[in-house]
Amino acid sequence: MAHRFNRVYEFGPWQVDPQKLQLQRDGHVVPLPPKAAEILLVLLARGGETVSKDELMRSVWPDSVVEESNLTQNIFLLRKALGETAQHSSYIITLPGRGYRLAAEVREVGDPHNPPAADEPPPHPEESVVPAPAPPPVRKLQWLWIPAVALILIALAAVVVWRRREPRPQPVPGRVMLAVLPFENLTGDSAQEYFSDGMTEEMIAQLGNVDPGRLGVIARTSVMHYKNSKTSMEQIGRELDVQYALEGSVRRDADKVRITAQLIQIRDQSHLWSRRYDRELSNTLALQSEIAQEIAGEIQRSLGQAPSPPATESSSRPAPSWEAYDAYLKGRYFWNKRTSDAFQQAIGYFQQAIAADPGYAQAYAGLADCYVLMPAFTGLPPADFMEKARAAARKALQLDDGLAEAHTSLALITENYDWNWIAAGKEYRRAIELNPNYATAHQWYAEYLAWLGRFDDALRESERARQLDPLSLIISTDDAIILYYARQYDRAAAQLRGALEMDPNFPRVHRIRDVYVEMGEYTTALADLEAYKPPIDMSWYWTERAYIQGRAGHAADAQHAIEQLLRLNQREPVEPFGMAWAYAGLRDADHTLEYLNKAYARRSNTMTALKVEPGFDFLRNDPRFQDLMHRVGLDSSGAAN
Repeated sequence: MAHRFNRVYEFGPWQVDPQKLQLQRDGHVVPLPPKAAEILLVLLARGGETVSKDELMRSVWPDSVVEESNLTQNIFLLRKALGETAQHSSYIITLPGRGYRLAAEVREVGDPHNPPAADEPPPHPEESVVPAPAPPPVRKLQWLWIPAVALILIALAAVVVWRRREPRPQPVPGRVMLAVLPFENLTGDSAQEYFSDGMTEEMIAQLGNVDPGRLGVIARTSVMHYKNSKTSMEQIGRELDVQYALEGSVRRDADKVRITAQLIQIRDQSHLWSRRYDRELSNTLALQSEIAQEIAGEIQRSLGQAPSPPATESSSRPAPSWEAYDAYLKGRYFWNKRTSDAFQQAIGYFQQAIAADPGYAQAYAGLADCYVLMPAFTGLPPADFMEKARAAARKALQLDDGLAEAHTSLALITENYDWNWIAAGKEYRRAIELNPNYATAHQWYAEYLAWLGRFDDALRESERARQLDPLSLIISTDDAIILYYARQYDRAAAQLRGALEMDPNFPRVHRIRDVYVEMGEYTTALADLEAYKPPIDMSWYWTERAYIQGRAGHAADAQHAIEQLLRLNQREPVEPFGMAWAYAGLRDADHTLEYLNKAYARRSNTMTALKVEPGFDFLRNDPRFQDLMHRVGLDSSGAAN
């Protein structure tokens, strides 16, 4: 008898076609990545039984070694397709520390659109309903995947996307969105990846400056999710909310470069424009500007608009030497890796660029970007880096006052280290004026507004950043933290749960513990702490444990954690703010303020949240805390803007 490939599974209002790896509802196909579909098939086969994470990973990725985050990412996409959230699941149930199960009755039925073959008898009446607790083992479903194997081997798994569950921000009226997809490296040399990635980033920058009022360009973080991906244009358009996409490739040989580019309209997949350029390497910058103008003009013509005149500000900047530009691209390549070692490599390349061309403003801006982020990645005092960052940013602006990146870096320095809120606000607004498409400027300005207690303004800026960089986990997480500062704990928790499920190893997402504490869910906060205990920095583990246990009313446990911190402090100084946070859990005002003042003396950037951090609400009426707020500029006299 022939295999019954024309069978489908039903549960609730859903149908699953194993042959096509397809999820349907009411006759309509619901997009689902292949790996998420395979996970669903395994859960269907096991019905109400719990399937461990290890078993799911072995079943879905039998010949690959993958991170557990791949599983959680695809579970998230499956839940999203089913209209669920991690905290409100009707079908996919998470059993912490154990795995997942399908909470639904499963029926095996014939596909009305694909009748049985002539040699296949109709189903026996007793087969029409399969009780959830008694499905066949996973291995008996292997035949269901056979028709899809070729497709799966050809296509890469769909790109992992995390979107917040709130409604998407509305696009600016009359403004269209474009995604510059990662340029393909055709040199055959992986050492040239910096060049193709650099071309992608530079094209984003060039296009972002052409006509920012009418053309929005998705940021680098989001488009890099599609590097080496076979994701369809339709899916890219849906995930990024764009109407156009630019595809390209780069081939570099000796002193020549060949760039191909094509502009695609997402709506009908039509190719509006395609070009191939063969130029000298030394003319690459001019070529990028030329391509950007042509693309913007083509988009505007497709919308029935007159093309914008060429931008004068960017074209007036002196072109750097080729040696300086090449070193700059390498610097940006390593800067984007966001690790302590990579920052050191990036600094070396930016310094090479400056040595090759002392008038190259963007190289100074890159140097400032390295120094301004290094305290967060090294744990070293901000004083070790901030003056270097300030000098580099000011030099960049001295050479070219139109660099949005340099204004943004200077704003962060002025805010986090000088606590000069008025000056920082001016720098952020100037950066956004210069480049409305710079997502980081909107993100950091949103954080700045939140620290001043201007939550409505902060959330609007954060939405703007998210529209420009919709797949950025840090932007989405920071948006949730603004909700936490605004005391909107339910919304903050929901958003952070989604982020946690997408990447449980992303440190900042574990601010969800603080949200749980404010919601009174102390056991849940502790469970998260134990599940994601830091492998090296135990000081922060004991800090968090002391805070949670103190807030839960477990004074002895909190005091034990503080004693562990004090022992660690004898071997290597613990960050003063961490000690303050530990004592804040016990509502010990004297010790909390003692260590907050030490953090102030260290110029710790954690002081910026004093005005809005719920964990310090017990100190609001203490004159000593009010004095500290005044010194940080966060009282009414210093934070007016």
